[in-house]
Amino acid sequence: MAIHQNCEGMNRRDCMKLGLGALLGGGLVDALRARGSAGDTTAAKTSCILFWLDGGPSHFETFDPKPDAPAEIRGEFKPIPTKVPGMFFSENMTKLAAIGDKLTIVRSVRHDQNNHGAGNHYMMTGAPTRIPVGCGAFVSFHPSMGSVVSAERGAAHGLPAYFSIPEMSRSGGPNFLGARHAPFVVSDDPNGASFTVRDVTIPRELDDGRALNRRELREKLDQFKRFHDRAAGDPVLSADDNYRQAVSIMTSAEAQRAFEIYREPDRVRTAFGRTALGQRALLARRLVEAGVPFVTIVNGGWDHHSDIFPAFRKHGQEMESVVAALISDLDQRGLLDTTLVLVMGEFGRSPKISTLSGSKTPGRDHWSSAISVLAAGCRTPRGQVVGATDRSGYAPIEKIYGPENLVSSVYLKLGINPDKTLYNSTGRPTHLVSDPRPIAELMG
Repeated sequence: MAIHQNCEGMNRRDCMKLGLGALLGGGLVDALRARGSAGDTTAAKTSCILFWLDGGPSHFETFDPKPDAPAEIRGEFKPIPTKVPGMFFSENMTKLAAIGDKLTIVRSVRHDQNNHGAGNHYMMTGAPTRIPVGCGAFVSFHPSMGSVVSAERGAAHGLPAYFSIPEMSRSGGPNFLGARHAPFVVSDDPNGASFTVRDVTIPRELDDGRALNRRELREKLDQFKRFHDRAAGDPVLSADDNYRQAVSIMTSAEAQRAFEIYREPDRVRTAFGRTALGQRALLARRLVEAGVPFVTIVNGGWDHHSDIFPAFRKHGQEMESVVAALISDLDQRGLLDTTLVLVMGEFGRSPKISTLSGSKTPGRDHWSSAISVLAAGCRTPRGQVVGATDRSGYAPIEKIYGPENLVSSVYLKLGINPDKTLYNSTGRPTHLVSDPRPIAELMG
C-alpha cells in the first residue's frame, strides 16, 4: 500500500497522535431534527460513504473551473459541460459530468485552518482544533463524523458501525467516545487475489464451539471490577469492547459475507475498475448494503504543490471514474436514496499557480478560503450547484458555509441531532456541533 506524504514530508508513522484514544430559522432546523429522530425509520436506514481526498484537492481542476480568469489562475484544463445545463466541471471530470444530474456541488465551503493537521480536523469533525497544530499533525480534539455515527447508530449483524479503508484519516478517531467507536480499518487491497480481512474468520485451530467456550471461560475468570461510567476512563473497558467486537465479527455470517467481494459479477468489478481504489469503493458499497452506516475511503496524494496537471490527468481521472461508478451502481440498486456519497478534502488549492523551488512543473498551494464538495444521494436534491466563488476562485461570494454546516447536514441525513450535547471523559459537556444549521440545499 502506498503511503502518501504531505508537504511537511511527514507520514502517519512520523507524527504524534494527540488524543486519538482517549440558515436557517429554528423552524426548519427543528423540522429536520424531528425527521432525524429515532422514530424515523427512513433515517435509521441511511448511510454515508465519504471519499476523503487527503492533501486537499484543487477546486479549479475538479468542480469549480474558472475559464474567464487569467492564465496563471485558470490553469491548463478547459471546462466541460455536464448533464445539467449551466453546470461545468474541469475537463478531467468527464464521467462525473455525464451523471451531473445525480449530483450536488457545493462551491462555497470555507474555513480558516490552512494546514493539513488543522484543516483535516475541522472538515472531519466539524470542530476547529483547540490549539494551533503543526501542518503534518494527526490530532483529535473532538470525535470524527464516523465515530459519532458509530456511537449514535451502531450497526447490525455483528459488523462495526464505522469503517475506514485502507487506513484511518488523521483526525478520523473517536476521541472521548472511546476505542469502541474507532474505525475498523481494512488495510488489504480488495483487488488482490488473496484479499483477506483481519478478525473476520475464526482461527483454523479453533472451531466455533471452542471459540465461544473460551469467551465464556474468559467472562467467568475475568472478575475485574468494571467502571462503566465513561468519565472513569477504565482502560479495561476498551479491551472488553475490542474482544466482543472481534467475536461478533467472527461468528456473524452476514459480517463475513460483506467482505466476500469475489461474489460480485465480473462486469460489476470491472465497472468499478480493477484497481485498489475501485475495489475499495465496491467493498464500501457491500458494507452499506450489509447495514454499516459510515464508511470512509481514504485516498491520498492530493497535496499538489507541484506536478498538479499531470497528476490530475492520471490520479484525478481515476478518482472521478471510481466515484461515478459507485454513484451509478448505488442508483441502479435503489440504494442511492438512502446512501449519502461525499467527496472532499481538508481544503482547496490556491488560485495562483506556483512553482516550488527545484520543481519543473507548477502546482497550487493550500487554500482553505474556497472548498468544493460533491454530494449525492440520501435525499440530496439532484443536479444543482450551491454557492459560487468569485471570478478567480479566491473566496465564496454567495451561500457561504463552514465545516459545521456540512457536518450538521451529514448528521441530520443519518438521523442524528447535530444540536446534541455530549459529555467527554471528564464529564464536561460539549456541543456535538457548535453551529447545528445544515446546508439547506442539501436537505431534500
